Amino acid sequence: MSQTTTATPLVAQAVQAVLEEPLPFRITAYDGTDIGPRDSDIAVRVESEEGLRYLLSAPGDLGLARAYLTGTLTGTGFHPGDPYEVFSRIKRDVRTKQLTPKGVASALAPVVKQLGPKAFVHPPLPEVENEPRWKRHLAKVNPVGRAADSIKHHYDVSNAFYEKVLGESMAYTCAVFDTLDDTLEEAQERKFALVADKLDLQPGQRLLDVGCGWGGMAMHAARERGVHVIGVTLSKEQAEWGQRAVREAGLEGLVEIRHGDYRDVTETGFDAVSSIGLTEHIGVKNYANYFSFLHSKLRDGGRLLNHCITRRDDSASAKPEPFTDRYVFPDGELASPGRLISGCHDAGFEVQHDENLRLSYALTLRDWCRNLEANWDFCVAEAGLPTAQVWGIYMAGSRLGFEEGWLHLHQVLATKTTDNGDNGGYPLGSHWASRRQG
Repeated sequence: MSQTTTATPLVAQAVQAVLEEPLPFRITAYDGTDIGPRDSDIAVRVESEEGLRYLLSAPGDLGLARAYLTGTLTGTGFHPGDPYEVFSRIKRDVRTKQLTPKGVASALAPVVKQLGPKAFVHPPLPEVENEPRWKRHLAKVNPVGRAADSIKHHYDVSNAFYEKVLGESMAYTCAVFDTLDDTLEEAQERKFALVADKLDLQPGQRLLDVGCGWGGMAMHAARERGVHVIGVTLSKEQAEWGQRAVREAGLEGLVEIRHGDYRDVTETGFDAVSSIGLTEHIGVKNYANYFSFLHSKLRDGGRLLNHCITRRDDSASAKPEPFTDRYVFPDGELASPGRLISGCHDAGFEVQHDENLRLSYALTLRDWCRNLEANWDFCVAEAGLPTAQVWGIYMAGSRLGFEEGWLHLHQVLATKTTDNGDNGGYPLGSHWASRRQG
């Protein structure tokens, strides 16, 4: 009597070819695949052959995102506004087999044979995906125009969308948490106060806030310190929102929010410059020009506070992972804190203090994801389902990056020290009053 055998489903073959068992969640698929713990609180499903082809044609985060955004990869047990838990299990609990590239090809050969030549050809890409970096480079050789396009892609989503995700502060940068019980708004206000303290802002001084976003730092400096501020952003929607917020706060006499490139600022002699979340967009090869420009804007003895995301070190490329580059930060780059500090010194600054706020950023992202989840229906209606999904993926994945130390957030404080060593009276000790008082 012959024995009937059932062929292993295609998706199961692909998964088992590259991943070790046990799996940290259940995986099902259109072809009958059902592997992993059946009682798992999280399950993912490959809905069609197209979903499998997305995964095969771009293994890793980019393929997963394409399948998810096209609905050919779905999941249960997590909210699309905060998929942190499933990402955590993928990054921390999924173990890949130790295979050489040739070994991977051999292991996947049965799957490829059944799919044929189309196995590694991706189906149509999601509409919200940006072009590859090399194509963007060819299409836009003007650096100012290309920078504007990148900023528009990331920030001109919808002010109403950002209001729901970021909360009242409208600050799309790392907050400063002193305790796990701090609210997001308390932590964002503490961040602004910390920056103001580090810059030693005094009534009547002049501050240049490059990459000012919706104007949160500019308005804090004017309201709390009596400082005259010029803020500049490449995002038209940010500028319009900030200009309206300045008027409503009655700060027109102290704050000017400009729509334009920071390099178009002609004024000089500022007492301080704040750059909060701009350096990520500059590009490492442009650090010399960037820091030299900021140096030229300050009076002798003036201070720069540069607040930005960094990599842990420079062992990897400064370029972002494909998902981030295609969907979130076109042309963005991250270097190590050492590279930033070197750039400051090479431009003539003297770095006085460096602080890593890595874990505060993880908590900031946690709260942004909670906001997105709580306001999910509104955000989807305002920006579209794919965009809302992208933000859930990006923020939850970034939270994990900060928790595990792949990403850092450094505040570098520097002075425009003169050739004879005058650093503007920088104190012998470091005392951040707002930080101590919370």
